[in-house]
Amino acid sequence: MRDTRFHRNFVLLILGQAASLTGNYTLKFALSMYVLEQTGSASVFASLLALSMLPTVLLSPFGGILADRVNRRRIMVALDALSGAVVLASALVLSLGNTLFSIGALLVILSILGALESPTVQACIPQMLSGANLARGNAVVSQVQAVTSLFTPFLGSVVYAAFGLPPVLWGAAACFFLTALLERQIHLEDPDPAHGPRPGVPLREDVRTCLHFLRREQPGILKLLLLAALVSLFVAGTAVVGFPYLVRTVLGLSAEHYGAAESAMGVSAILGSLFVGWRAQTLRLRRLAAVFVGFGLCLLPAGLAFLLPLGPLARYAVLLAVFCACQFGCSLFSTCAITVIQSRTPERLMGKVMSYVFTLSMCAQPVGQLLYGALFDCFSHAPYWVLLPSGLLVGLIGAASVPFFAALEETPPAPSQTQI
Repeated sequence: MRDTRFHRNFVLLILGQAASLTGNYTLKFALSMYVLEQTGSASVFASLLALSMLPTVLLSPFGGILADRVNRRRIMVALDALSGAVVLASALVLSLGNTLFSIGALLVILSILGALESPTVQACIPQMLSGANLARGNAVVSQVQAVTSLFTPFLGSVVYAAFGLPPVLWGAAACFFLTALLERQIHLEDPDPAHGPRPGVPLREDVRTCLHFLRREQPGILKLLLLAALVSLFVAGTAVVGFPYLVRTVLGLSAEHYGAAESAMGVSAILGSLFVGWRAQTLRLRRLAAVFVGFGLCLLPAGLAFLLPLGPLARYAVLLAVFCACQFGCSLFSTCAITVIQSRTPERLMGKVMSYVFTLSMCAQPVGQLLYGALFDCFSHAPYWVLLPSGLLVGLIGAASVPFFAALEETPPAPSQTQI
């Protein structure tokens, strides 16, 4: 049963996610420092991260199927407890040697468990909240992710520098166990057997049912998924790869400049999700097209900054303002898009559809990183040849999406699919 206000279940879920993300992000940051110290090679850890992403992409759809077949609270408790046990076991194994193999195995196992849990967490939110609170709930989830990503690098560096890797592993395991304890207090109904898959139905039937829903019953959701993947692609390319490359390599500025910019962008992402929570009642779906267009327009002054006779600090100021605006808009767009998808998806398909959201985003990010990494390398002396065409292309895509968002707003979900 869904309530119309934030309540104990949702608060416990958020507290658990805060603990889990703190442990996860702190652990990954400390592991990166450890691998760099041991090997002196950033490419080694990058390869380990790339390897660990593969199970996430491949197994997320199965996590969605699991979330629609089994009580979601039990799934989260079991996976977080298992994550804690794996991290504790890795602390023992690392003390015996073969550190790189052990770290690689740890990252892969955590990736597998995360692929199974992430769709479950996303599917829980519309099961707990309804109405405008659904948008506010997704905004709170985004805020928790942004806040933890801000302070965990500092936390990881302090603990790792002072005590080494083992205490970080113990602390991360404690975070996972704490998450499991909090999730045990959540009360969620079991999937309704009258509307869910019957026992013994093959997994491929679940996949076929979900694809039929996306292609025939709610094609607007599929198009929105593809648009969200495009946003993820451009963000991963321009903000994640392009921004640090422009600041550190092209402009030749210090790590302090980049660190300050990363913090400012993190705050902008938090403000974007706060804006959604504040204006949840009045936000209109058709305005998402304007957000998409705005993202493209923001890239234009970034490109012009490298055409005009400006100094490094002036160009840095332009880039900082532009990418903070982009982070604000992307946080707003992704939070609203997830809320729309959840509100138009029936409960029996929620886990599977949210797993497709997660999978498409995960696939788009490395594509964007590889594409823009190659482009910025080719045009390192003239980055405006990357930024200006990208801004125009994104702006055109956003303008072309105006009729789609208008039609999606005017077409309410069918009664059987309404979740808010």
